[in-house]
Amino acid sequence: MNYTVWTYLLYLSISVALTVWVARTLSKNGRVFLVESFHGNESIADSVNHLLVVGFYLINAGYVTLALKYGAKPNDMAQAIEFLSTKVGLVLLVLGVMHFFNLAVFSQMRKRALPPRLTSPAPASIDWSKKAEE
Repeated sequence: MNYTVWTYLLYLSISVALTVWVARTLSKNGRVFLVESFHGNESIADSVNHLLVVGFYLINAGYVTLALKYGAKPNDMAQAIEFLSTKVGLVLLVLGVMHFFNLAVFSQMRKRALPPRLTSPAPASIDWSKKAEE
């Protein structure tokens, strides 16, 4: 097999492994925020968490498979490494954007779920210069 086929296989393997790892990490650690956002209702939080993971997989799998077609095909080992690093780097950027998007969504959901903070009025300002004169 030539460099292109090997590079494609390696690219797909690395991309799938990274996508699965990020999805599991987001699912595991994001559950806490979802449970709090849904006022302790774990069944709804788990359901939403699962739907987010499925959407995450679909978006990333779609990107990985579409990106496979683009770019100059490698003819030697150096080009294969450059091709692979570019492809994997783009997958990492997409995963990072998805991660921050999920964090933003979780953060907004959490803010809405928390009760508003009760703030006490600021204490009256004391004019110490007048106090010293007394």
